[in-house]
Formats: sequence, structure tokens, C-alpha cells
Amino acid sequence: MATQKVGGEVDAQCTRCKLTLAHTILAMVGPKIARVRCNTCGGDHVYRAAPGVTDRPSASGSSTARAARAATAAAAKAEKVIISFEEQLAGKDVANAPKYSPKDTYQVDQVIQHPTFGTGFVTAVRGDKVDITFRTDTKTLVHGRGGAPTEKPAFSPPNARSTGPADKPQPPQGTEPPAEGEPPVSSEG
Repeated sequence: MATQKVGGEVDAQCTRCKLTLAHTILAMVGPKIARVRCNTCGGDHVYRAAPGVTDRPSASGSSTARAARAATAAAAKAEKVIISFEEQLAGKDVANAPKYSPKDTYQVDQVIQHPTFGTGFVTAVRGDKVDITFRTDTKTLVHGRGGAPTEKPAFSPPNARSTGPADKPQPPQGTEPPAEGEPPVSSEG
């Protein structure tokens, strides 16, 4: 049986739809599901298992359940091994670590020198993103975005036109405005 968790899905009897449908788990009490939300109608209600499904172990499965519990208890008693950051870097070439750049492409176990986070190593590669473990945290960064450099837009200053009131038409380039009191010169003859 799969381990259920809040946010996971489970088949349950919906009280509104009156059908066994997929539900999202909203709350759990220990290992038991307490509340669910129907993915079809959106109704929240107490978890009701689908008909014919039980959470009690059967008589034939009780010895299997005991064996599983014993194996889990033995695994819990096993000593946890914690490997320090320095021990993880021990076998890697730290001296030749390249500086991080989103344009470069990285591989798993490659050592990187980041300007903010310091020395780290790649633990996972997913498309154009990499997970890099640093001394204090694991960060997801981009890589392989080294396409052709984009051209920066050029600045073009405004034309050096004569300035005047914005509500009056400006004379065409190359002509002088008429002096005050003179009628405008027309090019029609």
C-alpha cells in the first residue's frame, strides 16, 4: 500500500456525487486520512473509503504486516550517516573550478565557483536548470543559455527641430518662421 500524504490523491466515496472518485487529501491524523476534497465537484468532507476497501489487515496479511513493521523498526534503529560538505568535495577538482555563468553548461559532480554562494558542486541537471549544493544550501540556477548575444538597442536622440508651442504647427525643415506681424509666405503662385 502506498504511503498517503497531505496533498496526495486517493479514491474515496464522494458525499455529493454519490460515486467513488479521485479526491485530494486535505488532512491526516497520524497515518489515517481525515478530510478530503473531491476533484470533480470540489466538495470537502470526511474521508470515506471506497466500498470494499478496508484499512484493517486481513488474517492472511497479518504476518506480512508484522514482518514489515519489524523491518521498519530495524531501519529506524540503523545509524544515520551524515557526510559533511568538505567530505563531499574531497575527491573533486576544486582548484580548477570554473566561475558560474548562466551561459555555460554544467554536468553532475562538476565543481563551480559562484560569486555570491562560494564553492559548490552540481547535484542534478534538469534541462536548462541545475541544482548546485553549496556549503549552506542547495540552489537551483540556470545554465546553457549561451545563445548568440542579443544586440543592444541603439540610442537615437530626438531631432534638433525648432521648438515652439506644442499647439501650433511647426514650419517644415529648412524654412524660417515668418517674423511677427508678417503673413505667412506661401509657395503657391
